[in-house]
Amino acid sequence: MSDAIATALITGGLSLAGVVLTNLFTFHQTDAKLERNQAVTETRLEALTQEVRRHNNFADRVPVIEEQIKVINHRISDLERGQNE
Repeated sequence: MSDAIATALITGGLSLAGVVLTNLFTFHQTDAKLERNQAVTETRLEALTQEVRRHNNFADRVPVIEEQIKVINHRISDLERGQNE
């Protein structure tokens, strides 16, 4: 094997090793960023879920309050009619 071929093979092998190591390092960095972003997203989703649950509880109570207001208004009307008679 000539010196030029040996040099080319060594250079190619080292270049390949450098590319592989760079790709592995970049993959690990990207994976860490994705995990961190996923954790932030999950935390925000939990907070939004809690807010929606609070809102739903309020939305469930509104019709009850409206019905109570109707009853109160009816009772007030009855009292006003009783005073006018």
